[in-house]
Amino acid sequence: MTDIHIRQDGHAGRITLNRPKALNALTYEMCLAIEDALWRWRDDAGVKLVLIDAEGEKAFCAGGDIAEMYATGTAGDFAYGQRFWRDEYRMNALVAEYPKPVVSFLQGFTMGGGVGVGCHGSHRVVGDTSKIAMPECGIGLVPDVGGSYLLARAPGRLGEYLGLTAERMGAGDAIHVGFADLYLPEAEWEGVKTALSASGDVTHLKTRAQTPPDAPLAAQQAQIDALFGGAQLGDVVNALRADGGEFAQSALDKLRRNAPLSMACALEIIHRLREGTPNIRKALELEYRFTSRSMEHGDFIEGIRAAIIDKDRSPKWRHDLESVPAVDMAAMLRPVTGEKLDFERQERAMKIGFIGLGNMGAPMAKNLARAGHEVIGYDMATVAVDGVWSARSASEAATDADIVVTMLPNGDILRAVAAEVIPAMKSGAVLLDCSTVDVESARAVAADAEAAGLLPLDAPVSGGIGGAAAGTLTFMVGGSEAAYKTALPLFDIMGQKAVHCGASGNGQAAKICNNMILGVTMIATCEAFALADKLGLDRQAMFDVVSTSSGYSWSMNAYCPAPGIGPQSPADNDYTPGFAAELMLKDLRLSQQAAEASDADTPLGQAATELYRTFVEDEDGKGRDFSAMLPRFEARKRG
Repeated sequence: MTDIHIRQDGHAGRITLNRPKALNALTYEMCLAIEDALWRWRDDAGVKLVLIDAEGEKAFCAGGDIAEMYATGTAGDFAYGQRFWRDEYRMNALVAEYPKPVVSFLQGFTMGGGVGVGCHGSHRVVGDTSKIAMPECGIGLVPDVGGSYLLARAPGRLGEYLGLTAERMGAGDAIHVGFADLYLPEAEWEGVKTALSASGDVTHLKTRAQTPPDAPLAAQQAQIDALFGGAQLGDVVNALRADGGEFAQSALDKLRRNAPLSMACALEIIHRLREGTPNIRKALELEYRFTSRSMEHGDFIEGIRAAIIDKDRSPKWRHDLESVPAVDMAAMLRPVTGEKLDFERQERAMKIGFIGLGNMGAPMAKNLARAGHEVIGYDMATVAVDGVWSARSASEAATDADIVVTMLPNGDILRAVAAEVIPAMKSGAVLLDCSTVDVESARAVAADAEAAGLLPLDAPVSGGIGGAAAGTLTFMVGGSEAAYKTALPLFDIMGQKAVHCGASGNGQAAKICNNMILGVTMIATCEAFALADKLGLDRQAMFDVVSTSSGYSWSMNAYCPAPGIGPQSPADNDYTPGFAAELMLKDLRLSQQAAEASDADTPLGQAATELYRTFVEDEDGKGRDFSAMLPRFEARKRG
């Protein structure tokens, strides 16, 4: 997704809104992406601060993208908007309560949803183009996304004035009112961002800040306090009319453009928040009482129609400015009885692209779909997997996916697929490769993914086709801690164990070391059974001794190559592959390739590789389980 660019830059988690042509209006997907990134970085020791900015000169973020809300609301579907607000408000609270510094750079218009992203952090930077406002009453809402919390904390009655009139604040006013902290000329912003990312230290930010411009609202404070101190909307309207001055008349004209029910409820919310100690959660909960009802019982749909759809600027509000019944206000602000606002972290279904639907990939993808995730699969062969949507290309499967999983035959194919899908993936998504490939390819793909703002993981698996079907695989994972934590819910679905092995490529390193041991021990186990046969030792007796003695191994105890001995295994099915001999040969060759590259002495690994090469390429091993080495040794004599 190109609407938002999420990445780690030095010691900073970077979030860049990237819809400059739409004034960086916030979409539902952008809200979810911001929340996911913040949770990912919360406990990541490598991320010292979060830096939020936006592309373009005109706006940091001019509000929420409300077209979909209008479309669903006019169709009688109010659930979409309610879900949007719940998820957005949860993200707003996360920003406000974040345990690490959150630095935002607020150029141009910062309104509505932009305030929720940019004005709750610890360090809010404004410049000469900054214009901050809460214009929600003009479209039938109340100041939301936590904006009511900021308004309630403003000096005097400035909160009431700004919430009801939607007056825009420049840099000086924004700092005076409490929507911003620091003024810095915008020509210096990029240098400051670079320094923040490199150091992860916000202390020098204040040393760079300059004296802010004048705050006109400060000069008007006394007059605003007198005019906007009424208990109800009618009191404010009467005060403005009675004053009759130019300022009062201008303010009254602004109120006439807005939804009376919204203004009356906004005033009530601000007043309630001033009782006791206001906090962000209380503000958002009060806001949600109104917004969750705003389409069905308020003026929100009419407000969008007049301002955005038809653009006639002539909304037909439900109430007159002079008469908003108290009972209607009470109905909008009573506690929510349906699905309530929850500030805890929400586990949500992911959109997953799955590329490579072979014997292993297909059951893995099926398990993810069965768990409730949206899975879009692609394979060169035409493959139908229950619950998995089919894409026409790898890039289509990867588009807008939260996680792209690959299960591919070798490193060359992985590199080719990565070259196709990385440009199609949205920033901050995880590229999770479950193939078994060479370490060099894994690390090269990881480097390309990181350069594109993605989170790469190499996570080869152990457990075979049976483990893939049963969801009992073991994942050996290389990559960042943040990427690992993001993918962990998927590992829990597809497997019984996941081990984070360290940096990119370490998953493949662990897999080839593990399978080198497996190849060697299987050969030794098969040799021992063949020797026992020639010595006249009963196979069951052999198993009973070795499986409980120092010869214990997975090859003996869990995957016994002797038919009819020990737990059920491929040997009991005429060596139909659970793990094919040619795949073992592939993994052993990878181990020796890595050994050569790292100058490691692996004589048993070399010997096992040559034995499996002979078995697969010169004998009858291809298409048989790797434990079919036993009948091979049975038929052979020494020398």
